[in-house]
Amino acid sequence: MAMMRSLIAGCGGYLPERCVPNAALAAEFGIETSDEWIVERTGIRQRHIAAPGETASAMGSAAARQALERAGIEVSAVDAIIVATATPDSAFPATAVRIQQQLGITRGFAFDIAAACTGFVYALSVADAMIRTGQARCALVIGTEVFSRILDWTDRGTCVLFGDGAGAVVVTAGEGEGKSTDRGILSTHLHSDGRHGDILLVDGGAGSTGGTGLLRMAGKEVFRHAVSKLAAVVDEALAANGLGHGDIRWLVPHQANLRIIEAMGRKLNLPRERVVVTVGQHANTSAASIPLALADAAGRGMIERGDLVALEAIGGGLTWGAALVRF
Repeated sequence: MAMMRSLIAGCGGYLPERCVPNAALAAEFGIETSDEWIVERTGIRQRHIAAPGETASAMGSAAARQALERAGIEVSAVDAIIVATATPDSAFPATAVRIQQQLGITRGFAFDIAAACTGFVYALSVADAMIRTGQARCALVIGTEVFSRILDWTDRGTCVLFGDGAGAVVVTAGEGEGKSTDRGILSTHLHSDGRHGDILLVDGGAGSTGGTGLLRMAGKEVFRHAVSKLAAVVDEALAANGLGHGDIRWLVPHQANLRIIEAMGRKLNLPRERVVVTVGQHANTSAASIPLALADAAGRGMIERGDLVALEAIGGGLTWGAALVRF
């Protein structure tokens, strides 16, 4: 019997024009570091930094336009916009509403999700649920971040890790038979554990009584949680669909650190050429990293119809999650 499924119809991305290689960080920001130090520990070679006045909504709108163009879908078809961001334009209105206005959309609804680096997987899960239940027919799911504005540029252990950018996917309603061979989002799996909230956070915010408003991270602690939690949630997703590691055609991970990405590939028994890696060029763009990597892979013709793609991320909260998508 036919059932409603959520199809990813197009992927888009946007990167700020300004690209800052590792070698320029020391001179420009006065950081005591080097290209060799950063590459050895993270795999990052450069990052893009937003121009003054360039916002999360502006970047998200640009990524959304490319996703719609690649999908061959008019803006007028969109009835839901869900934005994952930790760096919104303002406390309110939501960045999603700003994007709605910038795209010229006057129907449907728009809202933000805050789940740090896992935000895109969370947002995709919500869009999938809304499409399956008939609340939406065509949704824009966007991850967009301007982390350069919440970094402590005197902390070389964290500031070298992040960059700015946006990615988007168009999710449309389709039909399937409930099988793992169906095209579309097979399932999403979300987790959080607030006991570890203080190992990766922004110190302060709009409703805070103090703090710096800058990102703080206990890198070794985050790394310790990352690989085990990510491997477990991908296995959870595969088991839910009666699939195994060998069924994955592409792993599109959150682009946090090359060491974590490579460890995940080994855990899933995937050769390097089946793991999409953009961290070297984009650095960690938080909620934007998965859709940016998807847009990059799709733009290069890597992902083909019928390919099973695993998405996974971990972020502040701690939050983590995975999604399986048949393209």
